[in-house]
Amino acid sequence: MHKAGREIKETLVHIDMAIEILDARIPFSSQNPMLARLRGEKPCIKVLNKCDLADPDITQRWQAYLEQEKGVKTLALSIDQPDKIKQLIDLCRKLAASDKSEGKLTQALIMGIPNVGKSTIINILAGRVIAKTGDEPAVTKRQQRIALGNDLVLLDTPGMLWPNVENKNSGYRLAATGAIKDTAISHDEIAFYLLEYLSDNYPDLLKTRFQIDALPAKVEELITVIGKQRGCLRAGGLVDVDRVAKILLTELRTGTLGRISLETPTMMEAELAELSLIQQLKAAKKQERKIKRGSK
Repeated sequence: MHKAGREIKETLVHIDMAIEILDARIPFSSQNPMLARLRGEKPCIKVLNKCDLADPDITQRWQAYLEQEKGVKTLALSIDQPDKIKQLIDLCRKLAASDKSEGKLTQALIMGIPNVGKSTIINILAGRVIAKTGDEPAVTKRQQRIALGNDLVLLDTPGMLWPNVENKNSGYRLAATGAIKDTAISHDEIAFYLLEYLSDNYPDLLKTRFQIDALPAKVEELITVIGKQRGCLRAGGLVDVDRVAKILLTELRTGTLGRISLETPTMMEAELAELSLIQQLKAAKKQERKIKRGSK
């Protein structure tokens, strides 16, 4: 990750624009904070991929929110829309036209966290298999240079997660959508987080999918209901929570549960404010310890 980050930093100096592939279900949590710091005034296209799995109303809110930032344009895509994906090429040329002299190559850095669909998009744009694809995170291992014709070149980077995801909610969302390997956080933890969120924001989808008339007040009870309904039982009639969690994650990731977004711009701003407060308290405690050590 450190090597990939250094390569991206070095590459950004030479490129004309950046294309960041985001997961439309978690546009904030799937952003790389390093890009915003390093791209400067260069244009950026934020692609909300897998929009067919996300809540369409919330996706539109995210697009409007993200485009408030100077130089940012957005495009909501899914891999079953190859013609719309190819609009990326036209948008790149449009953004680069203002400072592009005749015959000059337009170089666009394309990046995205693991398992967000970046390699599939590259293959559609190129019209051939260039980048490896797979359901497991971190398939792309090194930078690649891809000529798309008409003076447009893509610089592909390995899918990279920053080493410290400070917002715990983002960590759960990344795990729920498969950006983090399933071994990183227990299925049970992710399922409890997910069911609590879905009960508050998409109760009707849960009721319909799991044939429940009324959702229980507690997540533990809801897992028990789903487990019994799906036959996820161990000896003694106890519910196998891990099996329930795997079913829930599979059905979220495939869209079987319905079109679900796991965060909104309003949620993001509230979480950032909370995180800022936590960081301030940590800094104050650190300074206090430093003063105490100095006084000894």
